Amino acid sequence: MNTMELIAPCHFGLEAVLKREINDLGYDISEVDDGRVTFIGDAEAVARININSRTAERVLIKVGSFDAYTWDDLFEGTKALMWEEYIPSDGRFWVTKASSVKSRLFSPSDIQSVMKKAMVERMKQTYHVERFPESGTDYPVRTFIYKDKVTVGLDTTGDSLHKRGYRLLTAKAPIAENLAAALIMLTPWRADRILVDPFCGSGTIPIEAALMAANIAPGLNREFRASEWEQIVPARVWKDAYDEAREMVNTDIETDIQGYDIDDEVLAVARRNAELAGVNKLIHFQKRDVSELRHPGRYGFIITNPPYGERLMDRSELGELYAALGRQYKGLNDFSLYMITSYDEAEKAIGRKADKNRKIYNGMLQTRFYSFMGPKPPKRRQENA
Repeated sequence: MNTMELIAPCHFGLEAVLKREINDLGYDISEVDDGRVTFIGDAEAVARININSRTAERVLIKVGSFDAYTWDDLFEGTKALMWEEYIPSDGRFWVTKASSVKSRLFSPSDIQSVMKKAMVERMKQTYHVERFPESGTDYPVRTFIYKDKVTVGLDTTGDSLHKRGYRLLTAKAPIAENLAAALIMLTPWRADRILVDPFCGSGTIPIEAALMAANIAPGLNREFRASEWEQIVPARVWKDAYDEAREMVNTDIETDIQGYDIDDEVLAVARRNAELAGVNKLIHFQKRDVSELRHPGRYGFIITNPPYGERLMDRSELGELYAALGRQYKGLNDFSLYMITSYDEAEKAIGRKADKNRKIYNGMLQTRFYSFMGPKPPKRRQENA
């Protein structure tokens, strides 16, 4: 298959996690920018990354890039791209999203309008027609302009990759599925280790952990925009990618993944979501306040998204909530604590300076992912042959 450049956007601050994930799937990285990773792949890569990536937002086929300082530059640069290699004569095409940072051209609506006109002009010349029915398959386009450099991509995904298909119901202030997965991947947690989320809400962090433990690809039960692009990603390529993902699933495993919340209705949502994800047997949800956080095991992990005070509660209440978490954490045997929050006094309330903290944007909100490391478990002795 012919290779091409593919672009995978992600949450700001998680580029290294996505880069590692793409490398692990067998593809070479060509560039890493704020909020996106560019890599080399083929039609098979389009299908495999869409189905298997836990941290990407979507997968774009890079149509091209160019400099644009004026609207004429944007028009001519867009027109010069080889749209006919991707979009058939009856295709429905439009710029679904445009973003601009530190550039002369900054109006998203104007960028979208100029690029659409340029695409039409290119297609008119190529297909020798004056009007396009746009009655066929959708071909949404996304563009990023950074310091006057325009990068244009064709969106193969459709609905964002964080929409796995299992979270039909949500609690208040849910964390996105791909962000939850990335947070877990920033820790040393593995399927044979304890994981507790004392603020589980609709269950996203425990569910994402269980999906990893059972090796269930996050996109296994959904479809993608490019599944209709037979000329770019043939149906057999999608079939092979889905078959490969199904063969990797193993739900016959033992796990110790727990989610706590104080709201019965929220826990009912979490249990239903876990059932829809096919991992309800791998997670134990229970009603429990953070002051009741405890576990008899050792060397476990607390990975959580506690309230920030942005929506769910008054910030004046946060100090005691985080202090309660800190008190219970001290009583756990050799556990590690990882939490994402925008609460700027989190370390003080926990009662300990974090070993590491990483800046991550949760949507437009700047947060920190704090790592309070426990000791490593002793190495297991190898059995005598």
